[in-house]
Amino acid sequence: MHAFVFPGQGSQAVGMGKDLIEQSPEAQEVFAIANAVLGFDLAKLCFEGPEDQLTATENAQPAILTVSIALHAAMRKAFADSDMGHTPTLVAGHSLGEYSALVAAKGLGFEDALSLVRRRGELMAEATEGTMAAVLGLDLAPLAEICAGVSEYGPCVIANQNAPGQLVISGATEAVQAAGERAKAAGAKRVMPLNVSAAFHSPLMQPTAQRLAQDIERTEFFETRSGVVANSSAQTLHTPAEFRRELVEQITAPVLWISTIEAMVQQGITSIIEIGPGAVLTGLIKRIAPELPRRTISKWADV
Repeated sequence: MHAFVFPGQGSQAVGMGKDLIEQSPEAQEVFAIANAVLGFDLAKLCFEGPEDQLTATENAQPAILTVSIALHAAMRKAFADSDMGHTPTLVAGHSLGEYSALVAAKGLGFEDALSLVRRRGELMAEATEGTMAAVLGLDLAPLAEICAGVSEYGPCVIANQNAPGQLVISGATEAVQAAGERAKAAGAKRVMPLNVSAAFHSPLMQPTAQRLAQDIERTEFFETRSGVVANSSAQTLHTPAEFRRELVEQITAPVLWISTIEAMVQQGITSIIEIGPGAVLTGLIKRIAPELPRRTISKWADV
Protein backbone atom coordinates (compact mmCIF):
# COMPACT_ATOMS: atom_id res chain seq x y z
CA MET A 1 0.00 0.00 0.00
CA HIS A 2 1.31 3.43 -0.88
CA ALA A 3 0.72 6.96 0.33
CA PHE A 4 1.19 10.39 -1.26
CA VAL A 5 2.46 13.38 0.73
CA PHE A 6 2.60 17.02 -0.35
CA PRO A 7 4.93 19.82 0.80
CA GLY A 8 4.04 23.13 2.38
CA GLN A 9 5.25 26.70 2.13
CA GLY A 10 9.00 27.17 1.84
CA SER A 11 9.33 24.60 -0.95
CA GLN A 12 8.85 27.20 -3.69
CA ALA A 13 11.70 28.03 -6.08
CA VAL A 14 11.85 30.11 -9.26
CA GLY A 15 11.68 27.77 -12.26
CA MET A 16 9.47 25.18 -10.60
CA GLY A 17 7.06 23.49 -12.99
CA LYS A 18 8.64 24.86 -16.20
CA ASP A 19 9.88 21.44 -17.34
CA LEU A 20 6.44 20.00 -16.64
CA ILE A 21 4.52 22.40 -18.83
CA GLU A 22 6.91 21.67 -21.69
CA GLN A 23 6.32 17.90 -21.46
CA SER A 24 2.87 17.20 -20.01
CA PRO A 25 -0.49 18.27 -21.47
CA GLU A 26 -2.06 17.41 -18.10
CA ALA A 27 0.28 19.85 -16.33
CA GLN A 28 -0.44 22.51 -18.96
CA GLU A 29 -4.13 22.20 -18.17
CA VAL A 30 -3.52 22.57 -14.43
CA PHE A 31 -1.54 25.79 -14.95
CA ALA A 32 -4.17 27.15 -17.35
CA ILE A 33 -6.87 26.61 -14.73
CA ALA A 34 -4.73 28.31 -12.08
CA ASN A 35 -4.14 31.35 -14.29
CA ALA A 36 -7.87 31.66 -14.97
CA VAL A 37 -8.97 31.23 -11.35
CA LEU A 38 -6.36 33.59 -9.89
CA GLY A 39 -6.64 36.23 -12.61
CA PHE A 40 -2.90 36.58 -13.20
CA ASP A 41 -0.10 34.62 -14.89
CA LEU A 42 0.90 32.25 -12.10
CA ALA A 43 2.83 30.10 -14.58
CA LYS A 44 5.09 33.04 -15.47
CA LEU A 45 5.64 33.85 -11.78
CA CYS A 46 6.60 30.21 -11.08
CA PHE A 47 8.90 29.94 -14.09
CA GLU A 48 10.55 33.38 -14.08
CA GLY A 49 9.92 34.99 -10.68
CA PRO A 50 10.93 37.50 -9.44
CA GLU A 51 11.79 35.53 -6.32
CA ASP A 52 10.47 38.09 -3.84
CA GLN A 53 7.05 38.01 -5.49
CA LEU A 54 6.98 34.21 -5.66
CA THR A 55 7.98 33.99 -1.99
CA ALA A 56 5.20 36.37 -0.88
CA THR A 57 2.79 34.21 1.14
CA GLU A 58 -0.29 35.06 -0.93
CA ASN A 59 1.54 33.91 -4.10
CA ALA A 60 3.68 31.09 -2.72
CA GLN A 61 0.68 29.15 -1.42
CA PRO A 62 -1.28 28.89 -4.71
CA ALA A 63 2.02 28.39 -6.59
CA ILE A 64 3.05 25.37 -4.51
CA LEU A 65 -0.47 23.93 -4.71
CA THR A 66 -0.49 24.32 -8.51
CA VAL A 67 2.93 22.77 -9.07
CA SER A 68 2.05 19.89 -6.73
CA ILE A 69 -1.21 19.14 -8.55
CA ALA A 70 0.46 19.52 -11.96
CA LEU A 71 3.06 16.94 -10.89
CA HIS A 72 0.31 14.68 -9.55
CA ALA A 73 -1.60 14.92 -12.85
CA ALA A 74 1.52 14.20 -14.92
CA MET A 75 2.48 11.30 -12.67
CA ARG A 76 -0.97 9.70 -12.79
CA LYS A 77 -0.94 9.84 -16.58
CA ALA A 78 2.61 8.46 -16.85
CA PHE A 79 1.93 5.63 -14.42
CA ALA A 80 -1.69 4.97 -15.37
CA ASP A 81 -1.09 1.23 -15.68
CA SER A 82 0.91 0.83 -12.46
CA ASP A 83 0.20 1.09 -8.76
CA MET A 84 1.52 4.66 -8.63
CA GLY A 85 -1.20 5.81 -11.00
CA HIS A 86 -3.98 4.47 -8.82
CA THR A 87 -5.74 6.12 -5.90
CA PRO A 88 -3.43 5.95 -2.87
CA THR A 89 -4.53 4.33 0.39
CA LEU A 90 -3.57 7.44 2.38
CA VAL A 91 -2.58 11.04 1.65
CA ALA A 92 -1.23 13.84 3.83
CA GLY A 93 0.26 17.29 3.41
CA HIS A 94 2.44 19.49 5.57
CA SER A 95 0.35 22.54 6.55
CA LEU A 96 -0.45 24.17 3.15
CA GLY A 97 0.22 20.74 1.60
CA GLU A 98 -2.97 19.45 3.19
CA TYR A 99 -4.90 21.29 0.44
CA SER A 100 -2.89 19.48 -2.25
CA ALA A 101 -3.59 16.20 -0.45
CA LEU A 102 -7.32 16.89 -0.44
CA VAL A 103 -7.32 17.69 -4.16
CA ALA A 104 -5.35 14.51 -4.92
CA ALA A 105 -7.82 12.49 -2.83
CA LYS A 106 -10.77 14.17 -4.65
CA GLY A 107 -12.07 15.65 -1.42
CA LEU A 108 -11.76 19.19 -2.77
CA GLY A 109 -11.87 20.59 -6.30
CA PHE A 110 -8.68 22.20 -7.60
CA GLU A 111 -10.40 25.50 -8.43
CA ASP A 112 -11.88 25.75 -4.94
CA ALA A 113 -8.53 24.80 -3.38
CA LEU A 114 -6.84 27.62 -5.34
CA SER A 115 -9.36 30.17 -4.10
CA LEU A 116 -8.99 28.99 -0.52
CA VAL A 117 -5.19 28.97 -0.46
CA ARG A 118 -5.03 32.40 -2.10
CA ARG A 119 -7.33 33.68 0.66
CA ARG A 120 -5.36 31.74 3.30
CA GLY A 121 -2.13 33.30 2.04
CA GLU A 122 -3.60 36.80 2.09
CA LEU A 123 -4.88 36.37 5.64
CA MET A 124 -1.60 34.90 6.85
CA ALA A 125 0.32 37.76 5.22
CA GLU A 126 -1.87 40.22 7.15
CA ALA A 127 -1.08 38.52 10.48
CA THR A 128 1.76 40.33 12.25
CA GLU A 129 1.69 39.10 15.84
CA GLY A 130 4.50 36.90 17.19
CA THR A 131 7.29 34.91 15.57
CA MET A 132 8.74 31.40 15.13
CA ALA A 133 12.08 29.64 15.60
CA ALA A 134 13.48 26.25 14.58
CA VAL A 135 15.01 24.20 17.40
CA LEU A 136 17.45 21.48 16.37
CA GLY A 137 18.82 18.68 18.52
CA LEU A 138 16.35 18.78 21.40
CA ASP A 139 13.65 16.21 22.16
CA LEU A 140 9.95 16.96 22.26
CA ALA A 141 9.36 16.55 26.01
CA PRO A 142 12.03 18.96 27.28
CA LEU A 143 11.10 21.55 24.66
CA ALA A 144 7.41 21.31 25.60
CA GLU A 145 8.41 21.89 29.23
CA ILE A 146 10.47 24.92 28.22
CA CYS A 147 7.54 26.37 26.26
CA ALA A 148 5.24 25.91 29.25
CA GLY A 149 7.80 27.65 31.44
CA VAL A 150 7.87 30.93 29.50
CA SER A 151 4.12 31.65 29.73
CA GLU A 152 4.83 34.87 31.65
CA TYR A 153 6.00 36.34 28.32
CA GLY A 154 2.95 35.13 26.38
CA PRO A 155 1.99 31.95 24.54
CA CYS A 156 4.70 29.68 23.15
CA VAL A 157 3.98 26.28 21.61
CA ILE A 158 5.70 23.62 19.52
CA ALA A 159 4.21 24.48 16.13
CA ASN A 160 5.90 21.89 13.90
CA GLN A 161 6.90 18.43 15.04
CA ASN A 162 8.80 17.76 11.83
CA ALA A 163 11.18 14.94 12.77
CA PRO A 164 13.08 13.74 15.83
CA GLY A 165 15.35 16.60 16.87
CA GLN A 166 13.79 18.99 14.33
CA LEU A 167 11.07 21.08 15.94
CA VAL A 168 9.67 24.59 15.49
CA ILE A 169 8.32 26.83 18.24
CA SER A 170 5.82 29.64 17.71
CA GLY A 171 4.18 32.33 19.81
CA ALA A 172 4.66 35.77 21.29
CA THR A 173 8.02 37.21 20.25
CA GLU A 174 9.36 37.60 23.80
CA ALA A 175 8.22 34.09 24.73
CA VAL A 176 9.84 32.50 21.66
CA GLN A 177 13.10 34.34 22.33
CA ALA A 178 13.11 33.24 25.98
CA ALA A 179 12.30 29.66 25.02
CA GLY A 180 15.10 29.70 22.45
CA GLU A 181 17.64 30.78 25.06
CA ARG A 182 16.46 28.10 27.48
CA ALA A 183 16.53 25.48 24.71
CA LYS A 184 20.18 26.29 23.99
CA ALA A 185 20.96 26.05 27.70
CA ALA A 186 19.21 22.65 27.76
CA GLY A 187 21.41 21.28 24.99
CA ALA A 188 19.79 22.27 21.70
CA LYS A 189 22.39 22.19 18.93
CA ARG A 190 20.92 25.23 17.23
CA VAL A 191 18.04 27.70 17.54
CA MET A 192 17.26 29.61 14.35
CA PRO A 193 14.74 32.49 14.22
CA LEU A 194 12.53 32.07 11.15
CA ASN A 195 11.81 34.86 8.68
CA VAL A 196 8.03 34.85 9.12
CA SER A 197 5.49 37.61 9.65
CA ALA A 198 3.60 35.97 12.52
CA ALA A 199 3.29 33.04 14.91
CA PHE A 200 1.80 30.45 12.56
CA HIS A 201 0.30 27.27 14.04
CA SER A 202 -0.16 28.94 17.42
CA PRO A 203 -3.12 30.33 19.39
CA LEU A 204 -2.18 33.81 18.15
CA MET A 205 -3.57 32.81 14.73
CA GLN A 206 -7.12 32.40 16.05
CA PRO A 207 -8.40 35.60 14.34
CA THR A 208 -7.02 34.33 11.02
CA ALA A 209 -8.65 30.93 11.56
CA GLN A 210 -12.02 32.55 12.27
CA ARG A 211 -11.86 34.62 9.08
CA LEU A 212 -10.78 31.70 6.91
CA ALA A 213 -13.50 29.51 8.44
CA GLN A 214 -16.13 31.62 6.67
CA ASP A 215 -14.62 30.82 3.26
CA ILE A 216 -14.14 27.15 4.14
CA GLU A 217 -17.77 26.84 5.24
CA ARG A 218 -18.95 28.11 1.84
CA THR A 219 -16.74 25.64 -0.07
CA GLU A 220 -17.94 22.26 -1.31
CA PHE A 221 -16.03 19.19 -0.09
CA PHE A 222 -16.53 15.51 -0.97
CA GLU A 223 -16.17 12.19 0.81
CA THR A 224 -12.97 10.40 -0.17
CA ARG A 225 -11.88 6.82 -0.67
CA SER A 226 -8.31 7.65 0.32
CA GLY A 227 -7.83 8.48 3.97
CA VAL A 228 -6.47 11.96 4.68
CA VAL A 229 -4.17 11.90 7.71
CA ALA A 230 -4.76 15.20 9.49
CA ASN A 231 -1.98 17.60 10.54
CA SER A 232 -3.64 18.57 13.79
CA SER A 233 -4.47 15.09 15.12
CA ALA A 234 -2.80 12.43 12.92
CA GLN A 235 -6.30 10.91 12.65
CA THR A 236 -7.54 9.58 9.30
CA LEU A 237 -10.35 11.65 7.80
CA HIS A 238 -12.82 10.89 5.01
CA THR A 239 -15.82 13.24 5.25
CA PRO A 240 -16.56 16.87 4.26
CA ALA A 241 -17.35 17.86 7.85
CA GLU A 242 -13.99 16.46 9.01
CA PHE A 243 -12.12 18.29 6.23
CA ARG A 244 -13.75 21.64 7.03
CA ARG A 245 -12.92 21.27 10.71
CA GLU A 246 -9.32 20.24 9.99
CA LEU A 247 -8.57 23.14 7.63
CA VAL A 248 -9.70 25.60 10.29
CA GLU A 249 -7.93 23.84 13.17
CA GLN A 250 -4.61 23.50 11.34
CA ILE A 251 -4.21 27.30 11.33
CA THR A 252 -3.75 27.38 15.13
CA ALA A 253 -2.80 23.74 15.86
CA PRO A 254 0.68 22.20 15.57
CA VAL A 255 1.71 20.18 12.51
CA LEU A 256 2.12 16.68 13.93
CA TRP A 257 4.28 15.38 11.08
CA ILE A 258 6.08 12.72 13.13
CA SER A 259 2.73 11.30 14.30
CA THR A 260 1.34 11.54 10.75
CA ILE A 261 4.07 9.32 9.30
CA GLU A 262 3.90 6.94 12.27
CA ALA A 263 0.13 6.64 11.74
CA MET A 264 0.71 5.74 8.09
CA VAL A 265 3.18 3.02 9.06
CA GLN A 266 0.74 1.65 11.65
CA GLN A 267 -1.97 1.46 8.96
CA GLY A 268 0.24 -0.71 6.76
CA ILE A 269 1.71 1.79 4.30
CA THR A 270 4.71 0.20 2.57
CA SER A 271 5.95 3.17 0.50
CA ILE A 272 5.55 6.95 0.43
CA ILE A 273 5.81 9.28 -2.56
CA GLU A 274 6.38 13.00 -2.02
CA ILE A 275 4.77 15.01 -4.82
CA GLY A 276 5.62 18.69 -5.15
CA PRO A 277 8.54 21.11 -5.40
CA GLY A 278 11.60 20.23 -3.33
CA ALA A 279 12.25 17.14 -1.23
CA VAL A 280 11.85 18.40 2.34
CA LEU A 281 9.30 15.80 3.38
CA THR A 282 11.34 12.93 1.95
CA GLY A 283 14.21 13.98 4.21
CA LEU A 284 11.92 14.18 7.25
CA ILE A 285 10.41 10.77 6.51
CA LYS A 286 13.90 9.27 6.31
CA ARG A 287 14.48 10.43 9.89
CA ILE A 288 11.05 9.34 11.18
CA ALA A 289 10.78 5.92 9.49
CA PRO A 290 14.17 5.13 7.87
CA GLU A 291 13.04 1.63 6.85
CA LEU A 292 10.14 2.96 4.77
CA PRO A 293 10.76 3.11 0.98
CA ARG A 294 10.25 6.67 -0.28
CA ARG A 295 10.39 8.50 -3.56
CA THR A 296 10.32 12.18 -4.56
CA ILE A 297 8.53 13.51 -7.64
CA SER A 298 9.48 17.19 -7.87
CA LYS A 299 10.13 17.64 -11.61
CA TRP A 300 9.37 16.04 -14.97
CA ALA A 301 12.53 13.91 -14.88
CA ASP A 302 11.17 12.17 -11.75
CA VAL A 303 7.89 11.19 -13.44
